[in-house]
Amino acid sequence: MAPKAAALVLLLLAISGSRADVNPDEVATVIWKYFTELGSNAKDTAEQLQLQQTELSKQLNTLLKSNLQTVSAYAEDLQQRLEPFAMELQARLAQDSQRLKEQIQRELQELQAKLAPYADQVHEQIGTNIRQLQARMAPYAEELRSQVDHSAGELRRALEPYAAELRERLQDNAESVQASLSPYAERLQRQIDGGVESVKQRLSPVADELKAQVEQSVAELRRGLSPYAQEVQDRLERQLQSLSGQMERAAEELRARLAASSEELRAQLSPLAQELREAASGDAESLRQRLQPLAQQLEQRLGQSLETFRQQAAPFGETFGQQLVQRLEEMRGKLDSGAAGVEDHLELLEKEVRDKVAAFLST
Repeated sequence: MAPKAAALVLLLLAISGSRADVNPDEVATVIWKYFTELGSNAKDTAEQLQLQQTELSKQLNTLLKSNLQTVSAYAEDLQQRLEPFAMELQARLAQDSQRLKEQIQRELQELQAKLAPYADQVHEQIGTNIRQLQARMAPYAEELRSQVDHSAGELRRALEPYAAELRERLQDNAESVQASLSPYAERLQRQIDGGVESVKQRLSPVADELKAQVEQSVAELRRGLSPYAQEVQDRLERQLQSLSGQMERAAEELRARLAASSEELRAQLSPLAQELREAASGDAESLRQRLQPLAQQLEQRLGQSLETFRQQAAPFGETFGQQLVQRLEEMRGKLDSGAAGVEDHLELLEKEVRDKVAAFLST
C-alpha cells in the first residue's frame, strides 16, 4: 500500500513542479481514494504488497529522474519519509476503526435522545428542507437538460455541412480529392474539438449553480435545526458536516460526469476525422471506393453520437437531485433512530486521514 500511495503523491509533485505547490488536500484525496479501493478489494493485499514493492520502487525512481530533476533532493526525502508514514497511517486507522465506530454511535444516540422531545418538529423541518431542495433543484435540472439538448443541436448543425462537403468532393477527380482530404480532415477535427469545448463551457455554469444550491440547502437546514439542539450543537454539526461533504462530493461527481460525457462524445466523433486521414494516405485509384461509404455514413454517425450524448447527459440533473434527497432522508432516519451507518464511519476516517496528511506535509 505505502509504495503505491507514495507513487501517487509523487506524481502530484511531478505535476506541481515544486515543494511550494504541494496541496495537502490533493495528497489526502489521492491517499484516501487508495484506502477506499483497498477496503473494497482487500483480498491478498499483504501478498500483493510484497510482490509490488520492488516494481513500485523502480517506478518511483523513474518518476524522480524523469519529472523531478529540479526538486530531486526534496522528492527523495519525501519518498523516504512518506512510505513509513503511509504504513503507520494504515495501521493507526485499522486500530482506531472500532473506536471511531463506537464514538459515532455514542454521539448519534446522545443527539437522538436530546432531540427526542422535538422529534416531530425535527422530522418536519427536514421534510420541509427536502421539499425546498426538490423545488430548488427542478429548474436547474431542467436547465441542464435544456443546455445539453441545445449544445447537441448546435454541434450537429456545425458538423452537418462537412457531410455535404465530402459528398461534393467525391465529384472531383481522384487526385484533387486526395490533395484536399487531409486539410478537410483537420478542419473537421478542429470543429469537433471546438464543439466539445463549447459543450463543456455551456454545462459547467449549471454544475456550479447546482453546487451553490447544495450549500444553501445545508445552511438552511443548519439554521432550522439549531433551536432544537442547543445542548448538542457539536454532535449536530458533525452530522451536518458529513451531510455537506456527501452533497458536495455528489456535486463534484456531477461535474466530472458531464466532463466525461463530453470527452466520450469527442472520442466517438474523432475517429471520423482519423478515417479520412487514413484514406488520404492511400493510393488515389481506390480512394473514391473507400470514401463513398464514409460519405454516406458520416451524417448518420454524427447524429448517432450526438443523440447518445444527449440521452446520457440530459438526465444528470434529475439524478443529482434524487441523490441529494436520499442523503437528507438518510440523515432524518439517523436522527430518528440514533443508529450510525457505514457512511458516518467513513466520513470520520476520511477526516482523520486528511488531518494526518496535512500535519505530515506541514513538517
